[in-house]
Amino acid sequence: MARERLISGQSGGATEDIFSQSLRPQSLSEMIGQGAVLEKLNIAIDAAKLRSEPLEHVLMDGPPGLGKTTLAHVIGNEMGTRNLRVTSGPALGKQSDLLTMLTQLETGDILFIDEIHRLPKPVEEFLYPAMEDFRVDFTIEGGLSGRVVNFALKPYTLIGATTRAGLLSPAMRDRFGHHYHMEYYEVDDLTEILRRSAIKLDIPAEGDAVERIACRSRGTPRVANRLLKRVRDYAQVRAKGVLTPDVVDLGLDIQQVDAMGLDELDRSFLDALIHVYSGGPAGIEALAATMGQERDTLEDVVEPYMLQIGFVIRTRAGRQATPAAYAHRGIPYVPPSPATRDATASEADDSLLF
Repeated sequence: MARERLISGQSGGATEDIFSQSLRPQSLSEMIGQGAVLEKLNIAIDAAKLRSEPLEHVLMDGPPGLGKTTLAHVIGNEMGTRNLRVTSGPALGKQSDLLTMLTQLETGDILFIDEIHRLPKPVEEFLYPAMEDFRVDFTIEGGLSGRVVNFALKPYTLIGATTRAGLLSPAMRDRFGHHYHMEYYEVDDLTEILRRSAIKLDIPAEGDAVERIACRSRGTPRVANRLLKRVRDYAQVRAKGVLTPDVVDLGLDIQQVDAMGLDELDRSFLDALIHVYSGGPAGIEALAATMGQERDTLEDVVEPYMLQIGFVIRTRAGRQATPAAYAHRGIPYVPPSPATRDATASEADDSLLF
């Protein structure tokens, strides 16, 4: 089994989710970052409350760990929702699973579906009239003896979250009244989030200790709070429980998370690209084979951050390391000659590059 990555934006499971709940903001005024999203959402919520109507359906997209689930709970609190039901696309395997949830919703309740792009197609189509007309048609039994029963639903709000908006069908996407894209957080915003988390967890912090954690958090609050937990453990065992800049550096060095938030897998990716393929261009299949990793792992959990911080660029010929990547790995940068670049590109199968 692959070891869980400390700097992954994916949820670490039920235990981490319970821990995260204690750190979550409860209102829009407590939210940090995502300024454009919060401003538009605040107006939408106020308008819905003035009309005494449920909020229109909301779709949120963005990388994992940026607070989509947190924002869904905040919306529920702001709307005064008594019942917020939480589920996920993979958990709704058949229409009856969704029907049970929908018929239990009262007026103004919220149904939150995480990873909504993973809904099976029959379940997705079953949801269309439930979103538009607040009704569903459910077929009881099958064949010639089957009959369709119409269920009227009470007005509710569906909040969908996805890490892959491009996989949503246009028909599903068009049924949401509000669509918000979550961006990676700035270091200043993450620093403030960590300061609040440290206070809630009663962790003394000195100097720029929390800022150093923020710089290694890959723009992701979930990663920031996870690193804070690891540094807290180190501080309690080796530094009398106080976070100082030196304690943060030592604690995260043990976790093999460097100053840019890269771990062993990230560094292996850069080293393979630089040493084996002379900085690129190189196809993703070739890199995956060299590293002994799955292509999806590199594309989904490694490459996005490499692109974000400018360590890797994607060209028509494949992935290529930038001078910044060489500098970070302490390797002198030598621009590839046209002959080398052409030879490398010719070895790659164009169909495997993207």
